[in-house]
Amino acid sequence: MKYKTLGESDLSISRISFGCMSLQKENYIENEKLLLKAFEKGINFFDTADLYDSGENEITLGKALKSIRDRVIISTKVGNQMRPDGKSWDWNPTKDYILSGVEQSMKRLQTDYIDLYQLHGGTIGDPIDETIEAFEILKQQGKIRFYGISSIRPNVITEYVKRSDIVSVMMQYSLLDRRPEQTCLALLQENNIGVLARGSLAKGILTGKPSDNYLDYNQLSISKASSSIKEFSTNWRTPAETAIQFALHHPAITSAVVGIRTEDQLNDAIGALEKPMLTEDEYSQIARSIPINYYKEHL
Repeated sequence: MKYKTLGESDLSISRISFGCMSLQKENYIENEKLLLKAFEKGINFFDTADLYDSGENEITLGKALKSIRDRVIISTKVGNQMRPDGKSWDWNPTKDYILSGVEQSMKRLQTDYIDLYQLHGGTIGDPIDETIEAFEILKQQGKIRFYGISSIRPNVITEYVKRSDIVSVMMQYSLLDRRPEQTCLALLQENNIGVLARGSLAKGILTGKPSDNYLDYNQLSISKASSSIKEFSTNWRTPAETAIQFALHHPAITSAVVGIRTEDQLNDAIGALEKPMLTEDEYSQIARSIPINYYKEHL
């Protein structure tokens, strides 16, 4: 496994991270086996959120990693407040909610600190300074080590770069979603803020899952993209490994956060770093297979 420092933090994280949202609901035994196997294979960064399965995802992760807590890096998110029905939620980036939310997350995760605490979304109309204040308080209290945001909105990301000490931004990035290249990746790289890339398989479309459209891409473009991934996966890489390597190729990307549900998916994720990496020529050919897309909102 390869590791890279996340922004200006002291967190050395695996270049493949475990996206816990994909874990099977209420299958604690199998989930624990999978999580521990991932750790044995070198993955040390595990990402969850208080929203996933109404908190059950955090509980699963906490139970599985309790015995190795000091050897793993746990990331969770806050900002989506569950309603009493447990099925819906409201956006709440306020100081009070963040300060109370961390207590509940730590309890579910069976830990007294969180390595990376992320705002789970964000809009330009949020009380951004208040949100930042909450994260800074939690740092001072030792309840979190570092904080970041999970966002695909350039205007929100720009404000946090200007006004906060975020060490990371999690965003969607793949061959079928290169929008971050428009402004965000260069901005974050210049400010030494780590990028956690999610969605590198584009919901499985890049590995052959059928789809009529994805963002602004129609079926023809999707077919060209998946065919290009497949072309460079014939001899030594699986399509999943190639798609993940494509996302990791950009120098701004610290780690690919891969949703893992099965051992086969884990092996594909790990394999992306064990197989020969894409050459510059291979990367360029894949990148040219479809036109790059751009942000049309939140600029």
